[in-house]
Amino acid sequence: MNMSEIGTGGRSNSGSKFTGSLSGMIKGHLGRFSLILLLIVFLYYLIGMIWIHTVDDSLSFTPRSENLQDGGSRAVEVVAGLIDREINDNRWTANDPFFMPAAGLDNMPNYQQGIISALARFSFELTDQIGRTRGSSQTDPDLQNAAGLLQYSGTVWSWDPTVSWLPTAASEKQYEKARQSLISFNKRLSEGQAVFEKRGDNLLATLDRIALDIGSSTAVIDKHIAETSGAYIDFEADDLFYGFKGQAYAYYMILNALSTDFENLIRERELGNAWAQMLSSFRSVVELDPYVISNAKTDGQLFPNHLAVQGFYLLRARTQLREISNILLK
Repeated sequence: MNMSEIGTGGRSNSGSKFTGSLSGMIKGHLGRFSLILLLIVFLYYLIGMIWIHTVDDSLSFTPRSENLQDGGSRAVEVVAGLIDREINDNRWTANDPFFMPAAGLDNMPNYQQGIISALARFSFELTDQIGRTRGSSQTDPDLQNAAGLLQYSGTVWSWDPTVSWLPTAASEKQYEKARQSLISFNKRLSEGQAVFEKRGDNLLATLDRIALDIGSSTAVIDKHIAETSGAYIDFEADDLFYGFKGQAYAYYMILNALSTDFENLIRERELGNAWAQMLSSFRSVVELDPYVISNAKTDGQLFPNHLAVQGFYLLRARTQLREISNILLK
């Protein structure tokens, strides 16, 4: 072997070592970068979820002053106020896309959708019964608009390529329009240009609609317990629990406000005690606040079944609504 061959072989070996060392350094840096990136993403979602998560079940909630109108309906004020709180103060989370931290939440979105579902049901009664002189008269345009907008799905973001490549109306935008319509109605009501009939048959129809909605909820709870109770892992139990908690909270706030709107009728028919007991049952649903939602066996020894407890208070509230309806029928 001549000297040139020896020299060449040495340079080749040295270059190979340098290339291997450089490759190892790059892989090491990429590995550390990937770990740092994963940590940043993890903290982004974790801190964001903790920051955003709010299950606002304050029973002393009061609407903003701009939602209040002298001579307006207290119940309408509360409905508008709850919409305002959930979309503007607490932030609507049910439609957040995957890159937003709230996309990892489930209790808060279900709670918010439970609230809106109850407000939507009540808005139908406002449109069909309370907000017009008789069933044959014309419906109020603001109430009709609000009732339609509150039926809008709570999971629609501003852009959904599975539906259309064009931007669409986000859920909170539609709910904000409904809120503005309710405020407009209350303003016209305070000016004597709208109708809010405080008759016994209107209150009766409203209570019956709420009772039917509560009955539907308890049927869902009963079915879920019958099919899945005793499972060690039940990811649907907390979704149902918080959805019905939101529903019960909204109905509590509405019914408490209706006791002001229909104050004279409730006093004349001596419904005060029955009304207070009914509100107490709804309050018991709202105040249930376990750290972990358990769907254990209903006769279990160690763990409770929170859905069964919730269902009991909902059924109690429904029974009391029916009792008040029976008194109104007499």
